[in-house]
Amino acid sequence: MRRERRNDQIMSKLRRWLVLAPILLLPALLNAQEEDAQATWDGLVAITDANSAAAFIDPAADFSAFRRVSILEPHVAFRSNWQRDQNRSRSRNVRASDVERIKEDVASLFMDVFVERLEAAGYDVVNYADEDVLIVRPAIIDLDITAPDVRSAGRSRTYTANTGAATLFIELFDSLSGDLIGRAVDRRASSRGGFATRSNRVTNRADARREFRVWADRLIEFLDQHYIKAAEAE
Repeated sequence: MRRERRNDQIMSKLRRWLVLAPILLLPALLNAQEEDAQATWDGLVAITDANSAAAFIDPAADFSAFRRVSILEPHVAFRSNWQRDQNRSRSRNVRASDVERIKEDVASLFMDVFVERLEAAGYDVVNYADEDVLIVRPAIIDLDITAPDVRSAGRSRTYTANTGAATLFIELFDSLSGDLIGRAVDRRASSRGGFATRSNRVTNRADARREFRVWADRLIEFLDQHYIKAAEAE
């Protein structure tokens, strides 16, 4: 029971920080990248071969200790003034309820894709803390959907060549100690090859799934390189 309470406390603390962390830490992360610093303010060191805009890890962390992954529910935030801009430029009205629905849909799809890809790659995905569990805390920020599918007063069709963009801010934690041992940020924009095609909830979801798979596969590539291969080499 004591261990279960400790696990609950750790997971609870990480969830409380989920909303604030992307806002507070992203500027520091980008500044560290621009200055080509050896280490960030919290002791993480840049990975020069990372397949993302910027990535840092704790050089003292023993990644070979982890065998399972726990993914916290992602925080989702639109870019500043997204709803206002949509309502100024479109005939349909994007309501606050639409914004919340889209955020929930994005978070749910992100979780589905990451769990699917991690499990397909041989990783056990769990929802608790343990000595061999790595916690992944994601946030999708600066979300910009070009043509959201919302209810309109009449029949309307929207055609776009670029469906939107988003930034993934992701952090890795030792689930028992709660120590931050890795962080990365990457921005992706979804394109349809320059051809304008109809956009709706189905096509937007397919485009988002494709981009989320890229991010999931990059995480898997990192995990394979930094602790599965390290463990096999022992």
